[in-house]
Amino acid sequence: MRPDGGWQETLGFDLEGKTLSILGLGNLGTRVARIGAALGMRPIAWSENLTEERARQNGAERVGKDELFRRADVLSIHSVLSSRTRGLIGARELGQMKPTALLVNTSRGPIVEETALLAALREKKIAGYAADTFATEPLPAEHPLRKEPRALLTPHLGYVTAETYRGFYAGMVSTIEAWLAGAPIGVLT
Repeated sequence: MRPDGGWQETLGFDLEGKTLSILGLGNLGTRVARIGAALGMRPIAWSENLTEERARQNGAERVGKDELFRRADVLSIHSVLSSRTRGLIGARELGQMKPTALLVNTSRGPIVEETALLAALREKKIAGYAADTFATEPLPAEHPLRKEPRALLTPHLGYVTAETYRGFYAGMVSTIEAWLAGAPIGVLT
């Protein structure tokens, strides 16, 4: 539904045959690659440490960063936020994308430079942006993304399920029990 309450008046597109670019082929990125392949998409992936073997094992083609953006019909972000990934997607990367491409960010908001993103959307350099994560959460009511017709925004709650919470709490209990037993698990060194 449009912000003014009206229904969609535009045409969509099929995913079959389209290129699914995945930035970060870890646990979630791998699942997204499999889902994309099941829908007939061609998954390609890039991250700084991704090897061709790991990409191939997970049903994706490893490509360079620039190629990931150039070939994308849909680019989905699945990377941790770190000093290396903060602002990783800026004006240069958005400018390499097709004007018909969609950018999806369910990872961390600051990976995408908001100023560059807003410019790319307003100038129709990309077709749209979908996100459930933002640099400031909750997203302020006056934030320009809220008024952007090419943006689909949801609150950062995709992980809020009964199953996920059961897993989180069971993991915490196991960790505490192991620590009390003198055999800590999940220790970072």
